[in-house]
Amino acid sequence: MSWDYKIATPALKQLRKLGHEPTRRILAFLDERISGSDDPRRFGKCLKGDLGEFWRDRVDDYRILCRIEDDRFVVLVVRLGHRRDIYD
Repeated sequence: MSWDYKIATPALKQLRKLGHEPTRRILAFLDERISGSDDPRRFGKCLKGDLGEFWRDRVDDYRILCRIEDDRFVVLVVRLGHRRDIYD
């Protein structure tokens, strides 16, 4: 079964603030790696501690925090941002 991704409204607002080039790279990553993939976990890393339910993907200096919903085969992007302040 292939996976798809959805971007939550707060993450979409963050994506719009990043600028043209980071936005293009992040969307290209989601289209090429996540959409249609058999296992989205192979590209990211599971977070620990309070953020343990989220997975992190890396695109240059930017991070994508997402929740993997196995029952719907959807990767829900919940937060986007530069690596220096994404975990605040």
